[in-house]
Amino acid sequence: MKYIKFTDEPAIAPDEFFMREALKEAQKALELNEVPIGAVIVHNGRIIGRGHNLTEQLNDVTAHAEMQAFTAAANYTGGKYLKDCTLYVTIEPCVMCAGASYWTQISKIVFAAHDVKRGFSQISQRIVHPRTEVVSGIMAENASQLMKDFFIVKRNKS
Repeated sequence: MKYIKFTDEPAIAPDEFFMREALKEAQKALELNEVPIGAVIVHNGRIIGRGHNLTEQLNDVTAHAEMQAFTAAANYTGGKYLKDCTLYVTIEPCVMCAGASYWTQISKIVFAAHDVKRGFSQISQRIVHPRTEVVSGIMAENASQLMKDFFIVKRNKS
């Protein structure tokens, strides 16, 4: 496994590095009062697509972080398939986003925290493409805490 080393910082595993970038996207969603989920798509060690939830801003139930990132990455590559790419997302993709990942034929999905209510694995692992590798748990506590804090604030306002 390759590690990224910055001058004054300890080496960071690539999955953790890119998950931090997805968490930055989640923070952008939070600042817009959106459910704080963020995503990045990586190809050859480079981010080619970013996204965060925009469902409230766009009044669009399909404007999930993953969907935004898929669109950005497809625009970058000039094609709809993301075979040699990895999706990093802060929360387990829902069925819609996992289904979209199937059609992109993305090589790998890395998500931080499971979504026990709406995550695709609650329905079926077969929603993702059979060649897609799925990894979970990278920085799960960070992603979970962001979601918990968001919903605590939401509940207290109502």
